[in-house]
Amino acid sequence: MKDKELILTRQGLKKLEDELSYLKTAKRREVAARIKQSIEFGDLSENSEYEGAKNEQAFIEGRILTLEKMLRNSRVIDDTNSSKDKVDIGSTVSLRDIARGKECKYTIVSPVEAEPTANKISYESPVGKAIFGQRKGIVVEVEAPAGKVTYEILDIF
Repeated sequence: MKDKELILTRQGLKKLEDELSYLKTAKRREVAARIKQSIEFGDLSENSEYEGAKNEQAFIEGRILTLEKMLRNSRVIDDTNSSKDKVDIGSTVSLRDIARGKECKYTIVSPVEAEPTANKISYESPVGKAIFGQRKGIVVEVEAPAGKVTYEILDIF
């Protein structure tokens, strides 16, 4: 089965590459030192420090494999030349909640780059799916946990 292509912005690619580099260098050494130190405590069968360090090592190695797979299957979009006519990955979109009259801005990113607290939402999120590929002035309905929300796309940057 073919792995799903991951579409990233340049910033998203850099973030994943930086995390991979950190895990492969600094974090691996840090955990190896903890394992070495915990072995010096003696009996490994009842050594919680050793068990904790080994569990962290397994987590780190798993995350490294995941990141490598993501990077292998990634495609970076060139958002500098992207059209501002339609909502696409890398677009920043100004929306108005029609019922409340509130305006908000979101940047559309891949699922691995999504940070709702930084107004970066995935193109796979309910709002992202509703506005993806749409044009300025279009009204979309989003099925949210709190009910339906209707947005108007005010601008695409």
